[in-house]
Amino acid sequence: MNIETLAVHSGSAADAATGAVAPPLYMSTTFERDADGSFPSGFVYGRSGNPTRQALEECVRDLEGGVAAAAFASGMAAIMSVLQALSAGDHVIAPQDSYHGTAHLLRARLARWRLHTSFVDMTDLAQIRQAITPATKLIMMETPSNPLLKITDVAAVADLAHQHGIPCVCDNTWATPALQRCLDLGADLAVHSTTKYLGGHSDVTGGIVVAANADEDSLFSEIRRIQEDGGAVPSPFDCWLILRGIRTLPYRMRAHCANAGRLAAFLNEHPGVRQVFYPGLPGHPGHDIAARQMSAFGGMLSFRVRGGMDAAFRVAARVNLFTRATSLGSYESLIEHRASVEGPASATPDDLLRVSVGLEHPDDLIADLEQALDYGG
Repeated sequence: MNIETLAVHSGSAADAATGAVAPPLYMSTTFERDADGSFPSGFVYGRSGNPTRQALEECVRDLEGGVAAAAFASGMAAIMSVLQALSAGDHVIAPQDSYHGTAHLLRARLARWRLHTSFVDMTDLAQIRQAITPATKLIMMETPSNPLLKITDVAAVADLAHQHGIPCVCDNTWATPALQRCLDLGADLAVHSTTKYLGGHSDVTGGIVVAANADEDSLFSEIRRIQEDGGAVPSPFDCWLILRGIRTLPYRMRAHCANAGRLAAFLNEHPGVRQVFYPGLPGHPGHDIAARQMSAFGGMLSFRVRGGMDAAFRVAARVNLFTRATSLGSYESLIEHRASVEGPASATPDDLLRVSVGLEHPDDLIADLEQALDYGG
């Protein structure tokens, strides 16, 4: 089925007890046994499973074209579960440009447990190939990347990984399965912060891992055990909210992409802008790969302001429609000075503003950025 149909129907059926069309919210933390000690419903305890969480997992599994999915309480909990499925002494190859929380997790937390990481430019297959060692047990991708919107050739990286018997995971948060299906391109796992586009309303936090293979000895089977043992699971209400958001995902993504394309074109011609990062621009170095592996170019962009950090802060302070806030993927447009969010160790240019383009009319968003740039740039 097409993505629009999957988004509406996957993980959803009329309630057998009442005929309710909207899926029920199952808040129960525990489930009744039969007299013989069995669990006829298949559910035992809220940490190990819940009907609402199962519906969410089935829905995102279908959207990504996977065989199984495991939902978590946040995107970082999902990524943590993938990395915890590895062993001490294992080696990971990760992108230089990626969500700073992922890099911090690898550098400051998991390095203590002897998980070793090489950070490379994922747009350069030669760098990835050179970084592979006998201890390499995972290659991580994030495309488009955060915050510079670098584009990784998922199929090429997956092929290289599999030549060496290494599984690979793709953070698909910025593209969503509405624009890019990482598993179809060869990735073994897809990871999402469901807080972002899947939820789509800035009112719920969550994450999910989707697998192309869920055999007993697969990496995903260990992730599923970590989900149950560690208990970093979303509440039933969180799952219900994310499911509700997914129902409109394909149509929201069309508007996000269309608006972002308009803003990127405007910013690319503005004299107060030094550089625009958006794969939909023909001059973007990853444009051709993005056009091949994505159905549209996404709703995220970033740009560098002429005049340095002070000018960037002035532009962000002057906007009226954009909210100065950290996150992305919701109906409202957000803007932030990314380097100050990431902290002193950030490699992000200090004149860069990251924008999550919302669902407002693009003419109004352009007018807002224009007056802010004319005043503050």
